[in-house]
Amino acid sequence: MSSSNLAVLNALDNARIQLYHVTAIIIAGMGFFTDAYDLFCITTVSKLLGRLYYYDPITGNPGKLPTNVNNVVTGVALVGTLSGQLVFGWAGDKLGRKKVYGVTLIIMVICAIGSGISFGSSTKSVIGTLCFFRFWLGFGIGGDYSLSATIMSEYANKKTRGKFIAAVFAMQGVGIIFAGLVSMILSKIFLSRYHAVPFSKDPILSTQPQADFLWRIVLMLGALPAMLTFYWRMKMPETGRYTALIEGNAKKAAVDMGRVLDIDIQEESDKLSEIRASNNYELLSWEFFDRHGYHLIGTMSTWFLLDIAFYSQNLTQKDIFPTMGLTKQAADVSALEEVYETSRAMFIVALLGTFPGYWFTVLFIESLGRFFIQVMGFIMMSSFMLLMGVFYDGLKEHKWLFALLYGLTFFFANFGPNSTTFVLPAELFPTRLRSTCHALSAAAGKAGAMIGAFVVQTYTLDGDVTKIKRALLALSFTNILGACFTFFLSETKGKSLEEISGEDGGQNRTRTAAS
Repeated sequence: MSSSNLAVLNALDNARIQLYHVTAIIIAGMGFFTDAYDLFCITTVSKLLGRLYYYDPITGNPGKLPTNVNNVVTGVALVGTLSGQLVFGWAGDKLGRKKVYGVTLIIMVICAIGSGISFGSSTKSVIGTLCFFRFWLGFGIGGDYSLSATIMSEYANKKTRGKFIAAVFAMQGVGIIFAGLVSMILSKIFLSRYHAVPFSKDPILSTQPQADFLWRIVLMLGALPAMLTFYWRMKMPETGRYTALIEGNAKKAAVDMGRVLDIDIQEESDKLSEIRASNNYELLSWEFFDRHGYHLIGTMSTWFLLDIAFYSQNLTQKDIFPTMGLTKQAADVSALEEVYETSRAMFIVALLGTFPGYWFTVLFIESLGRFFIQVMGFIMMSSFMLLMGVFYDGLKEHKWLFALLYGLTFFFANFGPNSTTFVLPAELFPTRLRSTCHALSAAAGKAGAMIGAFVVQTYTLDGDVTKIKRALLALSFTNILGACFTFFLSETKGKSLEEISGEDGGQNRTRTAAS
């Protein structure tokens, strides 16, 4: 028996592109926009936190977050994200995609606002409260990752599924751009109202007291896009694949999908029992390992290796910019000027390097395929990081050439593994385990991101050229490893989800690109 004969699944696979597909991309994409904004806006204000709360006149230098505090402030949301991915990924398979999809947004709204309010009468209490809310903010973001990918893959038709999932993920690029843009605009507004001298002229007056409101506003604005999409997210029906293959209700699946998509679906119940019986295996079983073991190893390892490099780049750029002369040294600017310069540099890199890469993936993923784009991206990232690491001293004298190479690593991360590692886990695994396996893959990625936040950042915080070179060379090596582990994966373009996962009744077993 082939599940491709099940009318609701066949209709979804072959449905023409309709308004509801676009609506689903926007709803899921706005969640991803929020995720990226919330995760990366901390980069624009973390140096300001150091000036406000950690200034020590004895040092003669601007206030700076201690290394361990900086790593926790910028990395605690990633710990929460990893936890949320595992919890909500499992819940998405057990309780349904829709039931837990709204919960993630509620958590994100509350904790984004809480992050900005962060109260306390001492430095420790303010930073501690901020870290508490950013952990739970990450927890909500983690759930959004796997559920957005799973829902989009199960709504899409087989010819454009990769484009749709990649388009949702591309909103991460928009979120990163807005993290820089919002911080840049707000810091400029504050500067126009509250001018201050550089630190070198007056250490005390260089930090405007009003700057304490700036970082809070930047963090709280992350709640706005989540609030705007909550109503529409709650109106989305459960995916037809979950309703049919997991709940066993083909009639409801047909009614739900027929209501939102302009397709004629016949009700079928008699074919479901045989399909469900042939795919009734657990994650921790030999049958799962036989069918999908190599795929899971491949998706987890490649996402892990990619995120070491990707999050290291995003979280450490505030430290690399001054070293390369892309922004002024801390002593030559006031606190708000430092925020403005850091966010402006971040905005330019994101706009010219990060953002285009996502949309190149959307354009070419169905023609070039997921496998080719991922391998190519890893190799190109490795090459540019190797060049920056080897010729770092010379590049310091040619800051725009460095900025070009730095931007190209972002471009090929996104026209490469940063997009495909999100797409492939949403396609390779069976419906009953899809959300969980995507969550495991994404959680492996966040483990890599934590290495970027807690280890790689340590090499860049003090601007030591030798340490930065070592970090770049190490990241070049991790990207080569990522290209190698991609051979554990198989191409998925143009196939139905059931054909890829073996739910179509065939004797599909794990096939990797290497085989």
